[in-house]
Amino acid sequence: MLTIFKRLPLLHRALICLFAALIIMALFFLPDPAQLSQHRSNYQVGKLYSLPIDESLLNRSEVTTLPRVTRWENIVVRPGESAAVLFKRIGQSSGLLHRLIHSDPQINKQLSLLRPNDELFFGFNKQDQLIQIRRQLSTFETFVVNKTTDGFRAEIEQKQVNVQFNYTEATITSSFWNAAIDANLTPNQIMSVAGIFGWDIDFALDIRPQDSFKLLYEEKIVEGEIVDQGRILAAQFSNQGQTFKAILDEESGNYYDEQGRAMKKAFLRSPVDFRRVTSNFNPNRRHPVTGKVTAHRGTDYAAPVGTPIYSAGDGVVLKSGYNQFNGNYVFIKHSNTYITKYLHLQKRRVKGGQRVKQGETIGTLGGTGRVTGPHLHYEFLVNGVHKNPRTVKLPQSKSLTGSKKQQFLSLAQQRLTELERYRTLLTAHVD
Repeated sequence: MLTIFKRLPLLHRALICLFAALIIMALFFLPDPAQLSQHRSNYQVGKLYSLPIDESLLNRSEVTTLPRVTRWENIVVRPGESAAVLFKRIGQSSGLLHRLIHSDPQINKQLSLLRPNDELFFGFNKQDQLIQIRRQLSTFETFVVNKTTDGFRAEIEQKQVNVQFNYTEATITSSFWNAAIDANLTPNQIMSVAGIFGWDIDFALDIRPQDSFKLLYEEKIVEGEIVDQGRILAAQFSNQGQTFKAILDEESGNYYDEQGRAMKKAFLRSPVDFRRVTSNFNPNRRHPVTGKVTAHRGTDYAAPVGTPIYSAGDGVVLKSGYNQFNGNYVFIKHSNTYITKYLHLQKRRVKGGQRVKQGETIGTLGGTGRVTGPHLHYEFLVNGVHKNPRTVKLPQSKSLTGSKKQQFLSLAQQRLTELERYRTLLTAHVD
């Protein structure tokens, strides 16, 4: 038998050895089939079996179960009330407040920022122990304090905020404010529009019937509801036949026109928030006191006494004083070329030689000096010559340059295209 095996080819002998080895392993190392059948019969298909866990292997310090709130108490902060006074009023100890503010810096910060009419919600458990404080910071943010095993922990709960675009437009019939309200703009958005175009349009004097505007702006959506009408992304304002466009540069937060020139210029068109005006620029105006036709080299703005008056541009206060004709007055020198004058102020808030910034309050509107009623008289001089502040050509606005300009021009084209697309969709929907 061995002789026959030796005569076989080498490959055949190797295969025979391999099979023999496999048979030996199956006989000595595999479990008894009967045992396998018995073990398998202990389990049933579809039945759930528990998995034993060694609890000693768990890190119990990482397992935190927050106590359950069983009672809420809504507390409104009273005028002059600090956190210590508030805690005493609701029957909570100063020791508890001490532990709170030393558990987390954010808790200390929030309880130090309490203001009258702020609302706080205090949550208590069955043992009437304070275990949670909630304070709503915004429509989508809530400051929460939770009691833990080793003190208190603060966190900010945030709801998911989705942002979408919206569009509105209006044609002015009575006033810009009324038209904007009818277009569902918020007061903040209305003032934003006036601020964006305030270097080109005097919203107190220049607005006329049939002027129009259209806006593309953001809306914030939380849980399917609009919670905030946000930034204006692109705007177009047509005023007395002239159209101005503005696009937000999101990186800088500034607005530029479609050519990349800054909307912000060296001077505001109006040194006061837009209100009704008693008289416009008129070089042949009849003086209201003397009745004589004298040059009225400026513009009068009527508004409630005490209305803030702003510096039209950066500069240095040339004069700040009083006389029987001008009443309280302020003259500001902006350069060797430009001077602005503000007359009949109720109060002056700047002194001679003081540097001021554009938009800084320099006084309040009043009726001092030779006047028939409270108003601001505003003059704009170029090289010593009176000019109409509403129409005078202002220093050229700055332009974006280089790669920033190219990036902005691409964005501006996109925004203006979206503005027109939304207008088309709105028009089609109305039709």
